[in-house]
Parts: sequence; C-alpha cells; structure tokens
Amino acid sequence: MTDFLYSLDKAVFYWINHGWSNPFFDWLMPFLTERKNWFPVWVILFGWLIWKGGQKGRLVVAMAVLIILITDQVSSGLIKPWVDRVRPSNALPDVHLLVKRTFSNSFPSSHAANFFAGAVLLSWFYRKWLAICFGLAVLVSLSRPYVGVHYPSDILGGAVLGSGTALMVIYLTRFIAGKTGISWLQVFPEGDKK
Repeated sequence: MTDFLYSLDKAVFYWINHGWSNPFFDWLMPFLTERKNWFPVWVILFGWLIWKGGQKGRLVVAMAVLIILITDQVSSGLIKPWVDRVRPSNALPDVHLLVKRTFSNSFPSSHAANFFAGAVLLSWFYRKWLAICFGLAVLVSLSRPYVGVHYPSDILGGAVLGSGTALMVIYLTRFIAGKTGISWLQVFPEGDKK
C-alpha cells in the first residue's frame, strides 16, 4: 500500500511539474512560491486590518500571528524532522527545478500550512473574501510541486495542518470569549456573514 501511494504521489508530482510546464507558469509559479514577494501583501493587509478593521481587525491580526507561529513551529520544528522526507528535487530524476535547491525536509509544506491557515482565518471573519483567500492558498500550494520542491501529499499535509490549526485557535478563542465575556472578543461569535 505504501509503495502504491508513493507511486501515485510521484505520478501526480510529475503531472504538475512536467505536464503543466509552459513559459507563463515558469514565470508565475516561482513568483508565487517566493515568500519575500508576499511580505508587502501581509504588511498592507495587517496594517489595514489594524487601522480600519476595528476590534475585529485587530483580533484577526493577533490570531493570524499566533496561528502562523504555531503552524511554522509544528511543521518545521516537529513534523519535518520526524517524517524526514527528502524533497522530490533531491530524490527524483528529471525534476523541472525552478528555484534554488534546498536540502531541508519535505513533509509537510509550510507554504501550504501557512496559506491555508490564513485562508481559513480570514474567510471565517470576512466571508466575502472566501474565494480569493482559498484561491490564493491553492495557487501558492500548487506552485510548490510545479517548481519541484514538494510532493502533492506534502501540500495536502500542509493544508490539513494549517486549516486544523486555524480552526483550533478560532474555536479556542470563541470558547474563551464565551467563558470570560471579554469585551474585545464580542466581535467573535459568528464572523462576518457579508
């Protein structure tokens, strides 16, 4: 069974890494996968939420920082060393590698974990952002096998980790809000239905 799942993982990896190859994606996917390209987006978004988002915006930013810290530490500090999976770019022949080779572990994808965590959190509070949040999470996640550094199962594992962490923090914060009656948590109960 393990051999079958790995064969399937490799087949889907090559389908994305080779089968989707085209000049536009060869430009777009490395751009999407580069963390530094997202820093201005996060700074502007968090700044806007803090400045214009009121109590809800500030709560979302505080929760986002906590969630990303958790997902990053669990992914990179615990799961990756434990699973110890070699990246496809270092394990497979003929990988279309579009970014600098790295020798860190592969499972799960921290990119997928962080972006899916952000998508779950933001779409919980701002429902009208759901499509764009999850669309970006999927695109960034798919960029990882496209550029040659993650298997599809790494992406799936990261998405589950990030989504689960976000939901855990959301429900824990709702529980605290219900038990303590802290006024700044009153923005919390149902999120933004708009």
